[in-house]
Amino acid sequence: MNPLANFLIKIKNASRVKHETVTVPYSKFIHGICSCLLRAEIINGFEKKSKKAGEEIVVTLKYTENKPRISDLTLVSKPSARKYIGVNDIHPVKSGFGILVLSTPKGVLSDTEAKKELVGGEALFKMW
Repeated sequence: MNPLANFLIKIKNASRVKHETVTVPYSKFIHGICSCLLRAEIINGFEKKSKKAGEEIVVTLKYTENKPRISDLTLVSKPSARKYIGVNDIHPVKSGFGILVLSTPKGVLSDTEAKKELVGGEALFKMW
């Protein structure tokens, strides 16, 4: 299965049932996405842990007024159909209440960070 889709579904489901943390398999790509979500204040934090079976990332979810910070998300790019966006084509998600996460030459960035850095890239997912 697609590791990005697996990661996002785990986070979405855990936030809906109000879990405090989620554990996902480690990869540099998922680590970059967690860093982006932390900078955008979507999650409270994350930590890389080593186990006998391999490495994992433990993501601490964020709630505001007992409501999950993640209400919904949609995958933009899929392994079979990649979507690339130029810097001039980046628009606010849900009138600025959501974020678009992009994989750029400067790393995994949110839509506002990508505009500041003047880079486009592969649109990974939208979250609000």
